[in-house]
Amino acid sequence: MFAAVIAILWVLLCIGFAYQILRSQKDPDLLLFWLLFFALVPPVAAIVYCLAGINYRRPCVRERLHSRSKSLFSRQISPELAKRCFSDEPLDCVEESYRPLAKLLRSCGEGNKVYRDNSFEIITTGLRKRELLLEDIRSARKYIHIEYFRFGNDKAGREVRDLLYRKAAEGVEVRFVNNNMIGRNIPRSYFRAMGKNGIEVRPYTHIRYGWRTWLMRINCQNHRKIVVIDGKVAYTGGMNLNDNYFYKWRDTHLRIEGPVIARLQASFIDTWMSCGGVLNHPLPYYFDIPEATSQNPFCGKLLQVVTDAAENPWPATQLAFEWILQNAREYVYIQTPYFVPPISFLNALKGAALRGVDVRVMLPKKVDTPLVGPANRAVYEECLEAGVRIYERDGAFTHSKTLVADDTICVIGASNLDMRSFLLNNEVNTFVYDRETAVSCKRIFQDDIGQVQELHLLEWKENYPWYQALASSFMRMFYRLL
Repeated sequence: MFAAVIAILWVLLCIGFAYQILRSQKDPDLLLFWLLFFALVPPVAAIVYCLAGINYRRPCVRERLHSRSKSLFSRQISPELAKRCFSDEPLDCVEESYRPLAKLLRSCGEGNKVYRDNSFEIITTGLRKRELLLEDIRSARKYIHIEYFRFGNDKAGREVRDLLYRKAAEGVEVRFVNNNMIGRNIPRSYFRAMGKNGIEVRPYTHIRYGWRTWLMRINCQNHRKIVVIDGKVAYTGGMNLNDNYFYKWRDTHLRIEGPVIARLQASFIDTWMSCGGVLNHPLPYYFDIPEATSQNPFCGKLLQVVTDAAENPWPATQLAFEWILQNAREYVYIQTPYFVPPISFLNALKGAALRGVDVRVMLPKKVDTPLVGPANRAVYEECLEAGVRIYERDGAFTHSKTLVADDTICVIGASNLDMRSFLLNNEVNTFVYDRETAVSCKRIFQDDIGQVQELHLLEWKENYPWYQALASSFMRMFYRLL
């Protein structure tokens, strides 16, 4: 009798699990993956699915995560302030051939607006970011908002932390969203000490936010890199904050002034509120955004800051990158440390090359995670066969995440070319619609070519060992989980 009850419960559990997969998964490949996984090892598949497979792109999830910030913004942002900080520029200010892209991004999220009259500097070395960031922190008078995927307990991290201590002692509000799942190797005492020294620290993942949010954030991490200081200056891009980014690796980042800072500020406050944080002043205090100065290398530019999250209705960055590849006329140059793209992106990449577009992808030769190397190389052969030019950069690990196309548009951000960045993690990317900036990003890419080795199809086939090829093929089965 007991065995029969257990069998019936097991059958009901299997039916319920299969129903959940069939109902929630929209991607046929992903649907088949999970059903096959569950058929082979049901208990393991059930656990992994709960941690890494649930589809969160549902209105009820968005409402739950963003209810506090939406309520706050609706109550405290006046029509005048909304017009000044969040008005959407008409799309005729965008170069005509790229207006559909700007419209696409705007449709993917109500905050993905186009802002004109911004100035910025493109940062390509950690030492330059260190110099600028520390100087801006020293100049802070009202508040410092920080959101990093990685914040190190090392020379770089402690240098910034100690300076934040001094600013907090001066009365500056310092808020820090800590991606605690990634920083598990850092002792809790490190962050408790930050709290005791006046820095408000909120962990991104915690059971006290509710078990459903906790379960979601175990898998859907906060991969954004944002700093906003007094509403005057903001930083975003690929650089985290530890010794690797300040002193060792090659990466790309932005220091921004101008109206688009309001978008980064709103993104930070939304995340802060979703982590149970509070603000000391009404919202208008944090949206006193001054005009951009003319001291930056690039001035008067058109920017669109785009945020992605697992609960958003559409994967904005993936759709945008695929659109660029499908509509490029001359070239698309991409830098990324992790190259584990979904099939639709891979087809767009190969399709662009096949129709004669100069498509180039630059990756690091040596990666920072053992599993990433075989995964990166799993699609090299088919890309080379289609005419995509692939470069591996030797020397310092390249963590840069950039795209530039047709001397018209460039993207500098946090997203890798993988399923996790496109579909799961919180990401932020800056789209710049400007010829001068695109030409500069193209020149940066070409300068980096001096330190790379280009791969050629025949040599790749002959020299890539069979056991490494087998490892790459094996890792490709787990693209959905990397």
